[in-house]
Amino acid sequence: MKITIDGKICEAERGEFILQVARRNGIYIPTLCHSDALPGLASCRLCLVELIEGGRSRIVTSCVFPITKEVEVITNSYNIRRMRKNIVMLLQARCPENKEVAELARAFEVEQKRVKRFKLDEKENCILCGLCVKACNELGTGAISTVNRGIYKKISTPYEEPSDKCIGCASCANVCPTNAIKVVDWDGQREIWGKKFNMVKCDLCGEYFATEEHIDYAYKRLGIDKPEKIICSTCKKKIAAKDIKDVFESV
Repeated sequence: MKITIDGKICEAERGEFILQVARRNGIYIPTLCHSDALPGLASCRLCLVELIEGGRSRIVTSCVFPITKEVEVITNSYNIRRMRKNIVMLLQARCPENKEVAELARAFEVEQKRVKRFKLDEKENCILCGLCVKACNELGTGAISTVNRGIYKKISTPYEEPSDKCIGCASCANVCPTNAIKVVDWDGQREIWGKKFNMVKCDLCGEYFATEEHIDYAYKRLGIDKPEKIICSTCKKKIAAKDIKDVFESV
């Protein structure tokens, strides 16, 4: 089917989300909490768009709104820009010193003086999008979760103690849009969520790349025995690239 986004006619499949179609057609819609690998959160609401249908307009969240018929979408109307600006203002009030939020504030021309009425925590970086929790749950460990309510809501381990389920994979930190989760790697060790891990070296390049718990968990979940040589993803890509090159050269 065809939908119109900002005056541009775009092809769309039934059930596709507006954000997917827009990105495929080079139309920019800002996001903060969205990840192609972990879709469906719709926490930050920055991807709000205006949907015009049957002569009526309504605001929808483009990352989770499925296309079921031909519609018109406006991604940058006055109302949408105003709403996004207010969202960024609140994000800046929560995370006043965060680099990623500051970049959004500049893009949406949010003035610092507008958020001074809020009580600021200069050290806060978490926007409570929930990506880290979803990543941890999808991995199957469930070491972190959202705890408390209201202004006390936060992401934490059970009882704020080092979790026995955490494998130190840092998937939570890798998907965090504001770098709120700190991972410290040093001298063959890693510390995350108050827990320390021993790292494993790649048998080819000699670089530390994963924790012992992460390696054991991965092979256990795959249901295969751990090989004698452990190879990092970078070296695996190089091997794969060389194999492909050899195939083409032999043709």
